Amino acid sequence: MHGKLTRRQAIKAGLGAFAIARIIPSGVLAQDGRPGANDRANIGIIGLGGRARWLVQNTCSRIPELRIGAVCDILRPRCDSFVKDLAGDQTWPIYENMLEMLEKESLDGVMVETTTHARAWVTILAMQAGVDVYIEKPMCLTIAEGRYMVKAARRYGRVTQVGTQQRSMPINNWASDLVKNGKLGKVNAVLAPNFTGPIRWEEQPGQPLPEGATEAFWGIWTNQAVLRPYHSSLHYGWPNWWDYDGGGNSFGVTGWGTHAYDQVQRALGTDDTGPIEVVLEEPVAVRSVWADSTDMALGGPRAKVTMRYASGTELRLHRDRKDNSLHGLGATFLCDAGEIEIERNQLSSNPPEIVASPDNPGPNQKDESQYHVEDWVGCIKTRERCTADIEVGQRATTLCYLVNIARDVGRVGETLLWDPAAERFTNCDEGNALLSRPRRQGYELPELGT
Repeated sequence: MHGKLTRRQAIKAGLGAFAIARIIPSGVLAQDGRPGANDRANIGIIGLGGRARWLVQNTCSRIPELRIGAVCDILRPRCDSFVKDLAGDQTWPIYENMLEMLEKESLDGVMVETTTHARAWVTILAMQAGVDVYIEKPMCLTIAEGRYMVKAARRYGRVTQVGTQQRSMPINNWASDLVKNGKLGKVNAVLAPNFTGPIRWEEQPGQPLPEGATEAFWGIWTNQAVLRPYHSSLHYGWPNWWDYDGGGNSFGVTGWGTHAYDQVQRALGTDDTGPIEVVLEEPVAVRSVWADSTDMALGGPRAKVTMRYASGTELRLHRDRKDNSLHGLGATFLCDAGEIEIERNQLSSNPPEIVASPDNPGPNQKDESQYHVEDWVGCIKTRERCTADIEVGQRATTLCYLVNIARDVGRVGETLLWDPAAERFTNCDEGNALLSRPRRQGYELPELGT
């Protein structure tokens, strides 16, 4: 039932405060090949935090083919300030209920800029409602959750773009193609950062809800996770915590790591697969990582991890922040004919002649995310798959969670055998137990039907 969310599906999804009063009429939803009035894609924004603000102000506003049709956040004051600060002379309808927005607005797509732990739930409901989806990274909280999202995208025929924007940058693609197409010979090893993982929350007394929050706010925000007393450190610091992300800050596994590992996957030509072995090289310890030039340190679990691909290439996740000559959003490829470091919009090589080639397209000529969002908007029209299609996003995100799982299992020096086709370990039941998590009642992932 493409393009329609039935009453039965809404009930099955356990929407609670988001339950809708009637079936969404198919006439108000996006249809394949219909990009919107005046050949512009009509887009809704779900989740109005800092990343959404950046995208709207610096990216969406510069794409003539994109029109913002509505915005949504479960905290009303955030909606109001978002529109006041960014809408200018435009009219952006405000919603606190995303299904109401999908019902009432004729949208072609939505940008899911929510917390990580709510992302799969929101994304699949949007797909069922017949709209295409731009999914902020990391796209999911667990490997199993991500695979379910891929199945949903294929079941409903939705165009998806995961927010790993380096994949759309000309200079990054040029360098990745050098590696992937064998211009530098065999890839013997790849060096990437030893990113920091998430922290477990220690129970604390609750705090008053933020101003403007409804009684249902905290339960909806908590989504699949354990419902704890409200605390501002959970609400505003959610990328730190295991319950809500896999290490979502700067130099975190699912923060910067999602970009770096996606860069690795593209250059190795492994967009539809992954490594076959994972080795934890040292005991896990909480270490400080220099996050920026102001010497602000991030604490969290770290330990070097090595992965091996079927080709024999080793991915060595060993580098500290201070050892990285650039800024930790990529990797160095050690090849028979030389070395190349591919970072966001930056390259270096040994010998230098590799990146000095005249066909190197040079630095970005647009905002760093504009290429990526433009690709998504274009694919909404053509129905082709985006450069960071959801399967590509699943494979890159899987590497992040393999790092976290290896550290949680803690078998230093042992080889954990990973089957990238089945997305399971063949010799580690403890690791397989961490591929998914129990979901809180009422926030189960929607059934996909047949």
